[in-house]
Amino acid sequence: MKGGFWQGLDLWARRCLPAVFCLLFVLLSVLPIPIPGYSSIVPMLTLACTFFWAVHHPRLLPPVVVFAIGLLQDVLSGAPMGAGAVVLLLTYGVTVSQRRFFHHRSFLQVWSGFMLVALGAAALSWLLAMIVGGTFAPPQAALFQYLLTLAVYPLVTWVLHGAQRLVPAEV
Repeated sequence: MKGGFWQGLDLWARRCLPAVFCLLFVLLSVLPIPIPGYSSIVPMLTLACTFFWAVHHPRLLPPVVVFAIGLLQDVLSGAPMGAGAVVLLLTYGVTVSQRRFFHHRSFLQVWSGFMLVALGAAALSWLLAMIVGGTFAPPQAALFQYLLTLAVYPLVTWVLHGAQRLVPAEV
């Protein structure tokens, strides 16, 4: 009976890994880095994480969790409330709907797909920030954030592929 409890707890913890990694990337995204203007160009790590899990194990990262993670990121980053949640949910929805084109493909094919999804997410984030803020924002920061996100995507997926080995096989 003891083994059953601990095995169940272990299985539950492994199933929570996608959400835990998304939360970890939220925290990494809001760390204060002493570089002028860095907060406006910080890579969209949570977006990359959400995309990864939506491709590989969407059942382990349900939409309600994606929404909660997006709201938490909005609160911690000072972004317009709900904007990050909407962007993450749309990214998740688009990725899951196109999962058959991403799953079991080469890294370059998945990265190319991420480039398109992240471009849409960056544009939407920029647009929502302007609408909520009521002022025009130059697109250079959003473009640089997008390019920085593409640059760190290989590292993010390398980390998440390592974590994926811990996810239960039956999922």
